[in-house]
Amino acid sequence: MPDSTAETIGDFLIRRLREAGVTDFFGVPGDFNLEFMQQIEDSRDVRWTGTCNELNGAYAADGYARLKGLGVVVVTHGVGALSAVNGIAGAHAEHVPVVCVAGSLPLVAEDRGLLLHHTFADGGRDEFRRAYDQVTAGTARITPQNAVMEIDRLIRTAWQLKRPVYIELPSDIACLTITAPTSPLDLTVPASDPERLEAAVRAIAERLADARRPALLVDSDADRYDVAGAVTELSEKAGVPIALMNTARGVVDGSHAYLTGTYPGAPEARRTVEESDCVLAIGYRGVDSTTGFFAGRLPDTTIHLRAYSADVGEVNYQGVSLPELLRGVAERVPSGPAAPPPERFAPPPPPDGGSSEPLTQAVLWSAIQGFLREGDVIIAEDGTSVAGLGGLTLPDRSTFVTQSVWGSIGYTVGALLGTLVAAPERRHLLFVGDGSFQLTAQEIATMLRHDLKPVIFLIDNQGYTIERTILGSNAGYNDVAPWDYSKLPAVLGPDRDTDAFLVTTLGELREALRAEHDGMKFIQIRVDRFDAPPNLVAGGHRSADLDYGPRGPQSRPGSQI
Repeated sequence: MPDSTAETIGDFLIRRLREAGVTDFFGVPGDFNLEFMQQIEDSRDVRWTGTCNELNGAYAADGYARLKGLGVVVVTHGVGALSAVNGIAGAHAEHVPVVCVAGSLPLVAEDRGLLLHHTFADGGRDEFRRAYDQVTAGTARITPQNAVMEIDRLIRTAWQLKRPVYIELPSDIACLTITAPTSPLDLTVPASDPERLEAAVRAIAERLADARRPALLVDSDADRYDVAGAVTELSEKAGVPIALMNTARGVVDGSHAYLTGTYPGAPEARRTVEESDCVLAIGYRGVDSTTGFFAGRLPDTTIHLRAYSADVGEVNYQGVSLPELLRGVAERVPSGPAAPPPERFAPPPPPDGGSSEPLTQAVLWSAIQGFLREGDVIIAEDGTSVAGLGGLTLPDRSTFVTQSVWGSIGYTVGALLGTLVAAPERRHLLFVGDGSFQLTAQEIATMLRHDLKPVIFLIDNQGYTIERTILGSNAGYNDVAPWDYSKLPAVLGPDRDTDAFLVTTLGELREALRAEHDGMKFIQIRVDRFDAPPNLVAGGHRSADLDYGPRGPQSRPGSQI
């Protein structure tokens, strides 16, 4: 057949992933995936980056996918799959397309009823795939008979739905030859229903044109579905102000004239949204951790746009894709007169204290504002780092990576590895607290091994600050073991050139920020354990009231920061 070729199953899987834009695989080898690992090693089209454990591999694939569109983590059966499942669950919650390939039990074991390691030794064969059913958009166990159909189906599913998928590849079939199509994988998203698209575009454009105070509210799906251009076009054409959820920071350039700030934290953004008579909410999900624990309230008239549907008043439109819908609205909405720029969130001024001034959260983040530059990839651990950066204006063409919905602490260290591999030509800044860092710190060794050069800000405040704002401000369960963090790069990469700093004053911070570096720059920033950004404190108190009720232990004097 002229449109087909003989190809091994493993090579076909690698080719399809490469056609989807993947050039790098993360993960951990094990005996059930080594056959596939050798095919990766032999390939001239993809590269392997081994991680210290499977969880970090999943985090890295997640970070990589946020910049490249799709990520891959390779694990072994059972022990590897379950180690990675938390990272895959996070990708599912955050709408990130990651393909988890698990080298699994050889088919001969099923044929002959063999009991193998990395199992419960009870004859079960499908437990881990069924576990992944709960945290993915699709799963399959590959056989020679279904390989072409299932591999293509699952990669397309991840791409179209922006969710992870799980592929079990039995260890004895990766090198078996199948008849595979030669045509590239078709990742085209199905077109919208024409009538539903036209009706939705017309209804939304009319609502916006009639509104006195329209507004755009942007969540993370605007990034996942690549509609930032349509958002800014609509804003500029009709003079509509934009507010961003903290999960969508960086989607619109910080210098954009109609950007008001982060909702609901910035007062200007909150007024823009809550006083609007027509909010167009793009992918909005009102999660406690992204709304300041329900600090805001959208108007009842809000129009909700989702990946493949929309709600406009009482009418629900199915079969309309977000990119087509927003492009249609941007084209249809009438141009308005040049509207005056809306109220705008003001970043903090540079700190003006002397060199010996002790570092506080306020001083720290004021200094960081001046350090950020155009094009940065900014990775922020949920908690103090997200809260501190929430008071800053991000530079143009920056990418902001966080995990505010799933909120698995330690995520950002693994994700940093993924973003570095995805875009090594850009500057990558990690902001992470000491408690989170201790979960995944070993991946610093992988970055050094591959000569990657991030700038890492380790906020050392002796424990879980976000938890101290909720409950147990001085409790032992919120403490962590003290580490000499600034010495870790020398331990984890003894043959690599790194610049490490321990800073406790404004002068030391300024010196560390100014220092030139040829390799990794690691800055340990020591601040008081009870110092926290005000928005983090307010959110922590609201979280405690929601979690524990009016008679909870948070009412005890001194129980919270």
